[in-house]
Amino acid sequence: MKKLNLILLLTIVSAISVKSQVNGVIAGVVGNLTVVKTWGTNDERGFAYGNLIGDKISVVFKDYVLPQFGGYYTYARNIVQSDLHLKFDSVYVEEAKAIISGMNQANNNIENMDYIDMLVCNSMLDIYKLLTIPSPVSCSALLSWGAATAGSDLNATPVITRHLDWATVPPLCNNQVIWVNFPSSDAEQPWVNVGFAGMFSVLSGFNNNIGVFQNMMDDFSGNARYGMKYEPIWFALRKALERRDFNNDGKNNVDDVKTALNVNTNGYANGYLISAIARSTGNLPQDVAMIAEIAPTAPYLTFRAKEYEDKIPSDNLYTANYQIARNNSKNYCARYNAVVERIEDGTNMSTTRSWEMMRDYSHLAHNIQLMQYAPEMDMFKISVFGSGKPAYENVPALFSISNLLNRYSALENLDIAGSVQLYPNPAADYIRIKGLPLHNSLLELTVYDIAGKMLYHESGNSTATVYEMNVSFLQHGLYVLKIKQGNESSFINLIKGL
Repeated sequence: MKKLNLILLLTIVSAISVKSQVNGVIAGVVGNLTVVKTWGTNDERGFAYGNLIGDKISVVFKDYVLPQFGGYYTYARNIVQSDLHLKFDSVYVEEAKAIISGMNQANNNIENMDYIDMLVCNSMLDIYKLLTIPSPVSCSALLSWGAATAGSDLNATPVITRHLDWATVPPLCNNQVIWVNFPSSDAEQPWVNVGFAGMFSVLSGFNNNIGVFQNMMDDFSGNARYGMKYEPIWFALRKALERRDFNNDGKNNVDDVKTALNVNTNGYANGYLISAIARSTGNLPQDVAMIAEIAPTAPYLTFRAKEYEDKIPSDNLYTANYQIARNNSKNYCARYNAVVERIEDGTNMSTTRSWEMMRDYSHLAHNIQLMQYAPEMDMFKISVFGSGKPAYENVPALFSISNLLNRYSALENLDIAGSVQLYPNPAADYIRIKGLPLHNSLLELTVYDIAGKMLYHESGNSTATVYEMNVSFLQHGLYVLKIKQGNESSFINLIKGL
């Protein structure tokens, strides 16, 4: 009997150990932006996600999602539960359950959420239309590649700079999350979700090859139909990112996004604009950039590429919140025209110029995120709402994409907003370091490549708050500059231009 009890006890302990295993880590926190990395199966990653940031998920749900629906929240749950109006892949239903399980295990499910609540949070925009509730999201994006970026630091490779204009309220602003996923399935690849706590779908996201970003189609006035089993847009975009090759053509580019969207032949529950951009290497020009204009009424999907006459010259595309190619509407808003007026012939688009164009001419007051994805520069940059200021007014954090998509790398190479700044960045021959806190003290500068290999070191006494450094010896690309002064060290990403 004692032996039987011991075996039973060991079995229970083993089960508890497996249950409480967390395949994830909080890799870094920058202000109100948390970076989470998880790995394994969908269930394992979901469990880790809920376990690590369930407290943040609870706040977003209680203080944002519930107030958004108000008295209609019961109807929102019914739409998800009915299995008639929206469809969720079973793997995502199980992942939602795993997130709740992770929250419960960590005792951070403050609002006693269940998996239906989690699915509501990830299909809000679709449910809004079904319940005829106005959508609060307004975004814009500028895509440039090829001839537009030739001769700049991008060297003819693509870049997208994207605004997320949403409600700048504390539950959203204080709980922004970059979630990095490392799937165990060979059919899937590492991918990144940029959004808010509780999102396990994709509003903004990317992998090593492609980035996808969703805007609202504000000038769409039609209605969604009940009983159509629409796939929520954020899950469709997630599929396009996490599959290694959605259309099985041996490549991973914007055609995979088109194929993922085209699966839903009856369109989507709301009017959306989807921007997608991919690496140029190994891809045909038409597979590098596109904008999809989609809706629940015909025409369900319209794709816009460079060839469409849309006011933007050269290899550039721009979208805000109105239809351009769908029904040949050419509905140009004030932000669209502001960009058209200042882009000139559309060439010499560098990472800096793309950022400044969007920062200065495409933002709205309720700007919660401003981000930039340049896959062949190995760069993702993001500024977020904070300190009472919109994202476009704040200093961005700069990430190496390969560092983000490395399961084992921490974020010590993160460009943290602070008093020390580099300019110009990207740099040509010289970089200036501004805001050094100490005068007449030993300053040590070390340059690393993104793999962490030291390339250069210099030291000397700093006698001013601005220090000039020669970087002409560096090749075009992304580096990390370590600045050590006294007992303080900081790491700042440095982009070497042409």
